[in-house]
Amino acid sequence: MSCDRQLFEFTPTALRSRISAGLDERLHVQYGGGICVPAEWLNFDVSPRLRLERIPGVRRIFSATIGLLFPPNVRFGDIVRGLPIPGKSAYGVYCSHVLEHLARDDLSPALRNTLRILRPGGIFRLVVPDLHWRALRYVAAAASGKDSAADQFMSSTNVGRGTRPKSLVSHARAYFGHSPHLWMYDFASLKAGLEDAGFVAIRRCELGDACDRMFDLVEEHGRFFDNGERELAIEAAAP
Repeated sequence: MSCDRQLFEFTPTALRSRISAGLDERLHVQYGGGICVPAEWLNFDVSPRLRLERIPGVRRIFSATIGLLFPPNVRFGDIVRGLPIPGKSAYGVYCSHVLEHLARDDLSPALRNTLRILRPGGIFRLVVPDLHWRALRYVAAAASGKDSAADQFMSSTNVGRGTRPKSLVSHARAYFGHSPHLWMYDFASLKAGLEDAGFVAIRRCELGDACDRMFDLVEEHGRFFDNGERELAIEAAAP
């Protein structure tokens, strides 16, 4: 996977102009990409750390002390509120291990906002932790009498907290990290959500099976598998 740190020059007005001029015929958008953000994609993240790094004074302090985390071609954008991208302009949208960090009520607006920016026939590919195989492992472990079954299940889902933040640093890490999962999904539940949002041609997908090779730049093995098990990867299309 490419983690290119080149700058993608972007403003909503400039993007509209480029699309109108045919200069961005193959626009691809990734949200929640963190620091692995190929220059060929338009990348967004909602991290509070990113927002702080984009404040000039704070950026200088971070640069001189703890260092900058986000590459310059990551823009602050919240998929729940909607990204600053013209409707029906993207050929592809990708998010990996993002939707599980949203509250359940925020899934529907996130999916509707994703569909809004896709061209007809545009492809949306997503990866989330798969609740199904984790639940099967828990049931099997509990049935065998393992007293660690519940703890292992909670740890594997990353739902809940094993320890309470006790220091200012740990509180800051918990706030800025966005690490806990707020909800978990299986294929049936996400398929229903995608259908409700208006997506079609919904299917389970595999690493590397996208017809659009641009997805090769953002997809990686470690996101599609955990402990030898396949995570929940889905492809859907805009009608």
